[in-house]
Amino acid sequence: MSEPSTSEALLATAMAQPPRSDALSEQILDAAREQFMTFGLRRSTVDDVAKRAKVSRVTVYRRIGNKDSLVSACLLREYRRFVMDVDDAVAALPTMEDRLVEGFVAVLQHIREHPLVGGLLKLEPEIMLPFLTLESGPALLAMREYLADRLRHAQRAEGRPETDPTPVAELMVRITVSFLLNPVSCFELDDDEQVRAFARRYLVPLISTG
Repeated sequence: MSEPSTSEALLATAMAQPPRSDALSEQILDAAREQFMTFGLRRSTVDDVAKRAKVSRVTVYRRIGNKDSLVSACLLREYRRFVMDVDDAVAALPTMEDRLVEGFVAVLQHIREHPLVGGLLKLEPEIMLPFLTLESGPALLAMREYLADRLRHAQRAEGRPETDPTPVAELMVRITVSFLLNPVSCFELDDDEQVRAFARRYLVPLISTG
């Protein structure tokens, strides 16, 4: 299975399933996350993760699986956390505009500050850059559909006409990835207030019903 297809499937699973509650598995995944952030994917082995988790190699295989399974399980947990962070950021907000703005702030902040993504971009840019650019299609579509679904829920909650929020959702994803790859810009997005101002000026008008 190709890397982008795996990412799309992981994202769909992250949205549909409850988080893992097994303490030993969480301990192993914590170790895997730390290992991948520190040494990258290529230089990390199951033995490295086992040593960091203070368990045997056999335990890792029994609980999680091989290295590919470790990477998949680690990413799946990160996707779950991302979804929860965005949902928590917008859950109590009263309007669709507010949810779009705070959702964009949460998405940009999460990806900018994500230690695993940021760490791998520094350690193994040759692996991460294609995933975020040329090979990002399925993952982009999955994230776009997640955000579009949240905007549809906001439309229904406020009794608005159900216009298609997909273009706005795609712009949010593309803008976020663009600023992650190259933060140099005429737009000032150094803090959350600047990001909110950007979203209100450039994204909110796209969903305005006038």
